[in-house]
Amino acid sequence: MKILVIEDNAQLLEDIKKFLEEEGNVCEVASDFRSAYMKVGIFPYDILVIDITLPDGTGLDIIKEVKKEDIDVGIIIISAKNAVGDRIHGLEIGADDYLTKPFYLAELNARIKALYRRKAYNGSKEVVFNEISIKPERHEVFVNQRPLVLTKKEFDIIHFFVANKNRLLTKEAIAEHLWGDAIEMVDSYKFIYTHLANLRKKIAELGGDDYIKSIYSVGYKFTDQE
Repeated sequence: MKILVIEDNAQLLEDIKKFLEEEGNVCEVASDFRSAYMKVGIFPYDILVIDITLPDGTGLDIIKEVKKEDIDVGIIIISAKNAVGDRIHGLEIGADDYLTKPFYLAELNARIKALYRRKAYNGSKEVVFNEISIKPERHEVFVNQRPLVLTKKEFDIIHFFVANKNRLLTKEAIAEHLWGDAIEMVDSYKFIYTHLANLRKKIAELGGDDYIKSIYSVGYKFTDQE
């Protein structure tokens, strides 16, 4: 998953980022309204974790903007105990869940996973596309019921593709999903071609079809449609 955490407490922000990255996610951060607003408007995310009280604005306005622009993303509010009214308002304007500070990082992680399952896989812990099945929480992929051994980046790509099947994914979107903020240091997308070549080869070795369709000069589409 690609997650943006919006929180002005530097230590909490760092703790959340470290925990979620150790769980295998791409985690970006923003410590104020301005940077959060900019990132939400430019980059795609699977989940937003939003603190309501920010030094230069409110997380509620970010939620409103997400809904106004019809951005497809899950939203979890994190807020102080005395912010009941704001939490209720946040849910009313479109947030999916909330946690009251202080909270256990493991609970935040569990809620993120549950929300992602609801949005991407209708609540299922396994997603199936023809002969390919993926168990996201266990980082396992099977082709024709045989385990597909992948690197982390290869798993992230196949997971991203299946979650967005039949949709055009630009090279930029794939790169940002894999690397997050670090993509700004990359001067080409050749690494994508390498990962895709390895992924195609491994799937073929297990008797799987090639569903990765190249869209010339734009990107790729994962589909079984002509």
